[in-house]
This record gives sequence, structure tokens and C-alpha cells, in this order.
Amino acid sequence: MTSPHIEFQNVSTRYGSKDILKNVSFTVGRNEIFGIIGPANSGKTTMLKSINRTLEFIGGATRTGTITINGEDTRQMDPNALRRRIGMVFPLPVGLPMTVWENVAYAPRRMGINNKEELNEIVERCLRQSVLWDEVKDRLDLLGTRLSGGQQQRLTLARALSLSPEILCLDEFSIAIDPVTTMRIEDVLKELRKTMTIILVTNLTQQARRLADRTMFFWRGEVIELDKTDVIFSDKPADKRTFDYVNGVFG
Repeated sequence: MTSPHIEFQNVSTRYGSKDILKNVSFTVGRNEIFGIIGPANSGKTTMLKSINRTLEFIGGATRTGTITINGEDTRQMDPNALRRRIGMVFPLPVGLPMTVWENVAYAPRRMGINNKEELNEIVERCLRQSVLWDEVKDRLDLLGTRLSGGQQQRLTLARALSLSPEILCLDEFSIAIDPVTTMRIEDVLKELRKTMTIILVTNLTQQARRLADRTMFFWRGEVIELDKTDVIFSDKPADKRTFDYVNGVFG
């Protein structure tokens, strides 16, 4: 593994009296594609929200333990500055009520980039990275909410990439995207890892197998097993529950 980029140290979370994450510890290497697999409602999304501190927006949510980025405790960081460093894509598209162009240019403009040529370059780059450019290049003034569901999800990905984040968190990003386009985006992700660290939460175990350098099997708020991806998907992972999950015995 490369040098640690993100580290969870004994992290636990609760929604009211309900335990979600249970004393979770692991590290993510710099420029790694880090896969997280596990059944629904295991706490995977909560884990991502803990990284960029959007968990704080949820009433009654609490967290203990330490999460660091580049060795710095995220609780000591300005939350807005932290979130600008982390691109987030969740399962369902959340399109802003703006044109396609404005959706992607929104965050850079908020950061003070106003040069139209520079903004155009950012918009085109991000739409190409999200495999959407060819479909919308002639209708950038169309409302983003008028795109199809799969296109809106790719627009969400383009928006997440617009500030060139150092960390990209993908939570079931391909759920609304057709398989052929998903494979094209996966190829892009392999290139993006040269410049950023990617955390891939997926219920598609074969997606983790194709993309991830290491994979963590997460279940009921706990790390069951974390190893190189070829070990997790081998005939003899360390924990039988891992073997049963990746082979469809439960999930």
C-alpha cells in the first residue's frame, strides 16, 4: 500500500440510540482505489458522510474516534474547506435546477473562477470524465433536471470532479447508469486514480473486483475483512463470511 491518505481510528457513530459504525479502524492509501462491499444498511454511506463531516447535518447523529486526512484530524479542519477537497457521489442523482453548464461550473464559480474560457475548459473536462460530453455538448443550456436519470447521475459525477478533489467518494454511483456506460466510467476512474484517492462503495461485488486495489468487507457496522482485492475474492479469504458474501450466499 502507498502512504496513508485517510485513516479511521476507533470510529463509532450513532443515530440517536442506534449504533451504526462500531469501533472502525482502517487506512486508505494515497492514489488507491479502495473498495467497500457489504449488504445494505451496514453503515457504508455513514462511513462516507463521516469523512467529509456531512454526518453533522443529520439530527441526533454522533461520532467518536478520529478520522485523519494526511495525518490531520478532520475535526480540526474548516468543514467547508474539507468538503471542497472531497468529491461525493451518492446513489440517486441530485441535479441543481440550473443548466448542464451551470451545474458543473457552479462550484468553480463559487471559488472565484470567473474566466469564461477557463470555466468552459473545466465543464468540458468534467463532462468528458463522466462520459457525458458527447451527449450534451450541443445542449449545455438545457436544464440538468431534464436529462435522463442516468445522465443526471453522470452530471452529478461531473459536478463532484469540478474542483479537482484529492479524494473522490462514490456510493453506488452506477445504480442508474447502463452497463456499457458504467464500464466506460470505470476506465476513467482508473485514470483518475493517478491524481486522486478513490473510495468505491458498491453492492456490485464484481465492480469492486475489477477496480479496487484493496477491498473491505463491511457488515453490521464492523470491518469483517480488509485485504488485497484478489485475496478477498479468492477461494480462501480469512473470514468465511467474506467468501459467502462475495459468492452470493447472503447479501
